[in-house]
Amino acid sequence: MSTKAEATIEDLYAVSGKAEIVNGEIVLMSPTGHAPNRAAFKIAVSLYDYERRDGRGRTYSDNAAFIVNLPNRKSFSPDVAFHLGAETGMKFLEGAPVFAVEVRSENDYGPKAEQAMDQKRSDYFAAGTKVVWDVDLLSPDVIRSYDANNPDIPTIYRRGDIAKAEPALPEWEFPVEDLFQ
Repeated sequence: MSTKAEATIEDLYAVSGKAEIVNGEIVLMSPTGHAPNRAAFKIAVSLYDYERRDGRGRTYSDNAAFIVNLPNRKSFSPDVAFHLGAETGMKFLEGAPVFAVEVRSENDYGPKAEQAMDQKRSDYFAAGTKVVWDVDLLSPDVIRSYDANNPDIPTIYRRGDIAKAEPALPEWEFPVEDLFQ
């Protein structure tokens, strides 16, 4: 009987590309296409402007790793994040971001993908994230904003709406239409 060793943070440092540690295994994440990448970029730029005005926390774009200590998860790598923790130099960030954005790519649809996204969102909240956005550029419900205080009922933002990430980011707003320009 062979026993498979659980992946470690040191293993994650050795991965080329975007990955997370889930259920003891390194889970590779595929690159994104034009529309999801541009959407994440636009949200990150807006968050960076907020960071400069607010003076607390930092904005992170795609491929940053956040180390957490959950029974089934040891890291996150959201498409965009805002983090209040300490700077870590060249090392992965410690702790969950206060705000995480997951932008759906081509393969993020269907029952299996929905189940994985629901589990990841639950993990974010268990790790301390306050707000998670599920950004779906193909849906009329473009942004589903989930709040840790009411995790099962998202606030829906559509084209023409101004999206928010409260209570994680007071006074930050993002025009949903910007995702499509």
